[in-house]
Amino acid sequence: MPDSRVPRRRRFLVCEPRHFAVQYAINPWMRPDEPVDVIRALDQWQALVDSYRAHGHTVDIVHPVPGLPDMVFAANAAVVVGGRVFGSLFRAPERRPESVPYEAWFKAQGYEVHHPESVCEGEGDLVPAGRWILAGTGFRTTREAHAEAQEYFGVPVIGLTLVDPYFYHLDTALFVLDEENVAYYPEAFSPGSREVLARLYPDAVLATREDAMAFGLNSVSDGRQVFISPGATGLAGQLADRGYVPVPVDLSEFRKAGGGIKCCTQEIRETPS
Repeated sequence: MPDSRVPRRRRFLVCEPRHFAVQYAINPWMRPDEPVDVIRALDQWQALVDSYRAHGHTVDIVHPVPGLPDMVFAANAAVVVGGRVFGSLFRAPERRPESVPYEAWFKAQGYEVHHPESVCEGEGDLVPAGRWILAGTGFRTTREAHAEAQEYFGVPVIGLTLVDPYFYHLDTALFVLDEENVAYYPEAFSPGSREVLARLYPDAVLATREDAMAFGLNSVSDGRQVFISPGATGLAGQLADRGYVPVPVDLSEFRKAGGGIKCCTQEIRETPS
C-alpha cells in the first residue's frame, strides 16, 4: 500500500519566528500572560524547514518584521493557485500590517497580488483541493470573500461553516491528503457542512477531537509524506494504515498562538490545483 502513494514536490513560503510572541488574544489558544520561548520556537521552525527540504521540497523565506509577532504564520498571508496570488485582509487589526511584507515579497518575485475587498485570511480558510477550493467561514474569512476568490481564480469554491472557536480557521480542522481525499474533524463543522464533506469525501480520514486539539489536522501532505504533529498519534496511525507516511514535526511552541505546521507554511502553486 505505501508504495502506491506518490509524492509531489512542493514550493513553500515560510517566515522565521524571530519576533514571535503572544501579545494579544484573538483565538482561545492565545494567552498573553504565558511566555513564549523564542529560542525553542526558532529551533522547531528550523526543524520543519529542514524536514521539507530533506523530502525534496523547495522552501523560500520571507524576512520577518519587528512588531508583527504572528507573521510566522505564512499560510494566512495569501492563497496561490495557478501562479495567481489572492492576498489577505485580516479580521483582527493587529494582523492587518502583515499583508504588506508578504505582498512585497510576491511582487519582487514577479507576481501580481489581488487585494480582497472582504475579510479573507489566505490558506487559513481557502484550501485548494483538486478540482475546487474548500473555504471556511464562521470566525474569520467571510462568505463574500469566498465569492470573490471564485471570481478571481475561476475555480469552484465550496463554503463550509466552522462552529467551534478552537478551530477558528479551516486549516485547523481539515487538510488535503492528495487530489482526491482529505482528513477532517467532523464536529468542527455545522451539520450541513458535515453533510457536504461526507458527500464530497466518502472515504475521508476522520480525526478525533483529541487528535484535532493536538493540531493533527494542521498538517501538510505532499501526497505520500504527511508532516504532522507528533501528538496526533491516532490520526498518524490511520494515515499509515491508508498508505501515507507520517513525518512527525514538533511545533508545540506555536500552539500558544493557535498555530502549527500548516499555519507556518504557505504553498505556492504555479499550476492550477
